[in-house]
Amino acid sequence: MNHSSTSAYGLWSLVIINSLIFIFFAFSFFKPQTKSDWRTFGSFSAFIVALFAEMYGFPLTIYLLSGWLTKKFPLVDFFTHDSGHLLHTLLGFKGNPHFDVLHILSNILIVAGFWLLSSSWRILYKAEQAKTLAISGPYHYVRHPQYVAFILVMFGFLLQWPTFVTLIMFPILVWTYVRLAKREEKVVEQIFGNTYIKYAKDTPRFFPKDMSFINRKEGHSRA
Repeated sequence: MNHSSTSAYGLWSLVIINSLIFIFFAFSFFKPQTKSDWRTFGSFSAFIVALFAEMYGFPLTIYLLSGWLTKKFPLVDFFTHDSGHLLHTLLGFKGNPHFDVLHILSNILIVAGFWLLSSSWRILYKAEQAKTLAISGPYHYVRHPQYVAFILVMFGFLLQWPTFVTLIMFPILVWTYVRLAKREEKVVEQIFGNTYIKYAKDTPRFFPKDMSFINRKEGHSRA
């Protein structure tokens, strides 16, 4: 359904509501405790706010591209909400953008990201309580499933609503998460020594290589 330009943007109440919903979801699944956790959560929250600010508040990206867009697509009103899904239009998709392949893939990535975030936290919480190393569940496949989860959610949102701000933020945040992951690994290695060294040797940092369902024994500190 198309919205008029007056109703598609300037809806700051929707910016606040949608931002709070997704930030609350992330908070409830991630439950930040350390300074590193809060830094991760804060950067993700900033991404979410920037996204919804353009989705419902002020369409900065569309304004900046308006000259080129009107020449390339003279019959399209890019200040309606549906046309704000730029990839849908630029790639020549037809019909409702909320049901195209990009939007469906986006929803899958977002749901998968939040599911991974929740699953990882449960394993990690039990491991921290037992003061052991978490190597079961998502930690059986990658050493930093929670960072992978945040990246999946952000990439999912980029597929349905890319903006200049979020496109700039995304690689910066990925780089930040990689740095945080390496820093945390040094701390965990000091705590668990050879146990963590062997785990790190067998388990990739971000990209799983072993998709078997053979679980390892549980335990862990944050890695």
